[in-house]
Amino acid sequence: MTIQIELDAETQARLTVLAARNGMALEKYAVEFLRENLPSYGGTGILKPGDVDQMTKVMTAGSENLPVLPPEVNDRESYYEDRW
Repeated sequence: MTIQIELDAETQARLTVLAARNGMALEKYAVEFLRENLPSYGGTGILKPGDVDQMTKVMTAGSENLPVLPPEVNDRESYYEDRW
């Protein structure tokens, strides 16, 4: 599919710099950028319940290795230790 977009000068300059940094032609970099940054869920812009679950799984991946903190760390006193 071919689309045409009109970029302001600043956006075009930023895109050109990023393409050069990655050693790619501007058009090819723009395609790769869109491919990598478009959400993979839905496609319609409307989230379904399953999409939210998928997003949550992606955002929390690896968090199972985080330490479990004791409840006291969220007590009011723990935020204002120097004031008590």
